[in-house]
Amino acid sequence: MDVAEARHGTPSSLMSIASIVVSMTAVAIGNGMMLAYVPFVLTRSEAPDWVPGAAVTAIAFGGLVGCVIAGPLIRRVGHARAFSCSMALVILAALMISLGVHPLLWVFARCLYGAAGNTNFIISQSWLNHASENHWRGKAMALFYMAYVIGLGAGAWLFGQIPAEGNLAPIITIFFTTVAILPIGLTRLPTPPAPAKVSIDIPMAWRNSPVAFVGVLAAGGLSMVVQGFTPIYAAANDVSQKDVAALMFVMQFGLMFIQYPMGALSDRIDRRIVLIATCTLIVAAGLAALSVSFANLILLMLVFALFAGAVETVYSIANAHANDRADPSDFVPLASTMLVAWSTAATIVPMLVTMLTPALGQRTFIYAAMAVAVCYAIFVLLRLGSRERVPPQFCESFELKSAQVPNAGALIEAEARSE
Repeated sequence: MDVAEARHGTPSSLMSIASIVVSMTAVAIGNGMMLAYVPFVLTRSEAPDWVPGAAVTAIAFGGLVGCVIAGPLIRRVGHARAFSCSMALVILAALMISLGVHPLLWVFARCLYGAAGNTNFIISQSWLNHASENHWRGKAMALFYMAYVIGLGAGAWLFGQIPAEGNLAPIITIFFTTVAILPIGLTRLPTPPAPAKVSIDIPMAWRNSPVAFVGVLAAGGLSMVVQGFTPIYAAANDVSQKDVAALMFVMQFGLMFIQYPMGALSDRIDRRIVLIATCTLIVAAGLAALSVSFANLILLMLVFALFAGAVETVYSIANAHANDRADPSDFVPLASTMLVAWSTAATIVPMLVTMLTPALGQRTFIYAAMAVAVCYAIFVLLRLGSRERVPPQFCESFELKSAQVPNAGALIEAEARSE
């Protein structure tokens, strides 16, 4: 038995974390279904025009609340019990939605889901960090992100196979969320230490890397507007339920086809140059999204897959850039600050889009994403000459990350690295 096995009492392999990955994949299927179902139904209902956008904003605001309450909850009852509690909140949120179209209740339900969602991420990622060894922790996290993103896509696809009328979608979400509790309830993995306190230190995060800090802010807004408002935009243009589901399904795979090559490139050249290239890609995808009509739906799906993949890439490369420059003693407050920064931007930008949409139309979210990308690219360009690149030998290898799954587990990664 090696050191890791002696410490954890479980096999030292990727199979040892299967329960966490399976649970969160089941959660993702339900989440992917609701990400398509809620905006589609609200847009087609008699709800006021601001309600679908408010539901998107509510998820991010709930996530911000989850950043604050997750740590104390886990320290009070432990990871396993906290996971069950957060799953109960997801079920309650889906139950509220199953009662029929009540716009304000649905907005509150999405806020409740957002709080539970970030709590789930903190629990699952911190557990993965603790259960895995240094030499395969990167593979474990990549497997987790990949499984979660595929689960989101599968949930969106599943939405296209059921009637939008009635409450079958939230009931199926309740089913998958309930199933998600079982692997965690039966796991033999020892629970890890409680995550570090969420301590906000914006001056430290800025000193570490302005490009990374602003990049995480940009990624929070970009991810929520692109992922949240795309189904609203499609439903408002009378796209059928199956086509909306297919669009959401295809978008998740843009993550793999864009992020991997861009991430590998950022390991070889200055990450800031790759970030500028990624922002250029976002603008190009946005212009294409504005020019391609829904009559050419296949092409539009590919455009939005490119759009979503580029958006997710900003988040992952910005995180890698932050890690390149971080001092080990600053790791926990840096991770805390980045998590809260992501959640704050993910709340503010969709809220602004919701407020401006009645005046500017359903394409407002595309303009907003392009504007954020242009502003960030200009900022990175200005920073290029003010600081040297980190020598490649001191850079961490790029790892797959999704802006839809904020890096919450990093709050205890300092403990995992010190082992």
